[in-house]
Amino acid sequence: MALFGSSSSTPNNNPQEVKNTIKLQLQQEAAMANARSLIGKINEHCYDACIPSPGSSVSPKEETCLSQCMEKYIATWNAVSKAYIGRVAHESKRLGGQENTIAMNSLAVAPNDQ
Repeated sequence: MALFGSSSSTPNNNPQEVKNTIKLQLQQEAAMANARSLIGKINEHCYDACIPSPGSSVSPKEETCLSQCMEKYIATWNAVSKAYIGRVAHESKRLGGQENTIAMNSLAVAPNDQ
């Protein structure tokens, strides 16, 4: 049985291994989707804010603005993600499970391992 486009087959795996493999793939896909969303939002907001009249090159001032904007946007994204993950962990513990906490850890994006 191929899992989500994987070329490897897993006919002898037990159901728990297949479930764990699927969970891992879904977590990875969610992390990639979140990273794409983050990059799209950064491009949308920072570009509009820092480059009022696009030209053939980016000025040093615009480049600095873009860098600072991206850093702020990523820091904010991480703060919101951590708060959300903390809330999910709290609710998960309150309800007696840990599975959602593991899945939510893939949401945070850590630029330059900050």
